[in-house]
Amino acid sequence: MKLRIKFKKYGPIRFIGHLDVMRFFQKAIRRAGIDVAYSQGFSPHQIMAFAAPLGVGLTSNGEYMDIEVHSIISCQDVKERLNQVSVPGIEVTTVKVLPDNAENAMASVAAASYTVRFREGKVPETDIETLLPHFLAKERIVITKETKKGSREVDLKQGLYFLSCENGVLSMLVDASSGGNIKPVQVVEAILAEAGEKLQENALLITREEVYTHLDTESGSKLIPLDEIGTDEIPCRNA
Repeated sequence: MKLRIKFKKYGPIRFIGHLDVMRFFQKAIRRAGIDVAYSQGFSPHQIMAFAAPLGVGLTSNGEYMDIEVHSIISCQDVKERLNQVSVPGIEVTTVKVLPDNAENAMASVAAASYTVRFREGKVPETDIETLLPHFLAKERIVITKETKKGSREVDLKQGLYFLSCENGVLSMLVDASSGGNIKPVQVVEAILAEAGEKLQENALLITREEVYTHLDTESGSKLIPLDEIGTDEIPCRNA
């Protein structure tokens, strides 16, 4: 049985990297007495897959992890057990049973939404809200993206699905797939570049609000949160 676990990451825990978060959940699952499934071979490990890893320093209201289990009492029981052994800054919010044919969390990621604020004393001179109409009207927004294989030009416009600003707070929905993976800081830098201004170092407070996947419908493909896949009910298994 495959479970999808949604959790929040906030407070000082935002400075803990992805590998340490993974190790934390491995220990938490054991402490909670979850009947988790292990891989085969000489070095068995818990069958676990995370959605898009969160950058160090970012908080999140929508992180996802898939695990495989042999049995559970209920999704609510798994949620309560994990929260009982958790630490301040990590809170499980939902647990769903996935259908057998569901892709794992990492392969499912298509987009992510973010809220972006400026730190006190790091607010840019430019009024971002006044720049947005011209910025969004551009046919192409080309930036240079650094990768392990070098630098390449990327058109942000192709992966910028939504962008707004109210009272200095930016809300955005961007491509988060393996082929796109636009980061909020890249969007903010591109906006400020329109006014000839550079983003100050460590100027942003970024919260990932949700992670989305594609759902094919009769009217076309649409984005839905990852926790809309699955159910709270435990499926009946034939003996």
